[in-house]
Amino acid sequence: MQLALNPLASRQVAVIGAGAGGLVAARELRREGHKVVVFERGDQVGGTWVYTPKVESDLLGLHPDRTTVHSSMYQSLRTNLPRESMGFRDFPFVAKEEDEERDPRRFPGHTEVLRYLKDFASEFGISEIVRFETEVMVVDSVEGGKWKVKSKSKGGDGVDDEIYDAVVVCNGHYTEPRIAEIPGIISWKGKQFHSHNYRNPEPFRDQVVILIGGAASSADISRELAGVAKEVHIASRSVADEAFGKQPGYDNMWLHSMIKSAHDDGSVAFQDGSVVVADIILHCTG
Repeated sequence: MQLALNPLASRQVAVIGAGAGGLVAARELRREGHKVVVFERGDQVGGTWVYTPKVESDLLGLHPDRTTVHSSMYQSLRTNLPRESMGFRDFPFVAKEEDEERDPRRFPGHTEVLRYLKDFASEFGISEIVRFETEVMVVDSVEGGKWKVKSKSKGGDGVDDEIYDAVVVCNGHYTEPRIAEIPGIISWKGKQFHSHNYRNPEPFRDQVVILIGGAASSADISRELAGVAKEVHIASRSVADEAFGKQPGYDNMWLHSMIKSAHDDGSVAFQDGSVVVADIILHCTG
């Protein structure tokens, strides 16, 4: 029989990930007197809010051996929530208007969110307990109700084994994409992307692009693409067939119901009966 841990005792705790979840978990655990180590695969705190222009080797994100990129940030991304609702209760996300390098907008860009998280880590001394560029390879339960954490640091010679009383997993859930199932897509000749690998509109210049999805990323990216693409077509399962039509305020953007099928001549048919010859399908499907 496994005995319950004394809730007042100080424990050795591993936190995996130094994004928003990992940072606040580490702060709260230290406040309770626990000894905490944070493992972070990247070279800075911030998790998904660390923007990089790099994209994965498989732009659709399906190949198991692809080079992976953690963040889904695109260059122009701004929050879709006001900063007042994004901060921690005792460390509010206030605008720093006296600093010219900061973004004072109520719905700031991603760089401002990253700076806020770095401010949080600095204020509460979290950065000093983070092992940067260290990836957790395996977590195993061991005798006595403890956990073995195997990690490998960048440039290290091997894998380190350490024992912890508890492990908190804060590694996010935005790396593995969901892809729409489209009949005939195997024979379709165009390119496919997932929005995880979208960074800026330039690769889509003068192209006919179909975006799949009706949520925030599709709305953001479609408006941005409309400035450079030849045509932008948005397909969404939440759109009724009779809702097909040109989007107000745009000469080159149309809203459709979901895709019905794709064909080897490059055409894509929608459930609303319309057909588009497209160059790119961009999955904004989470």
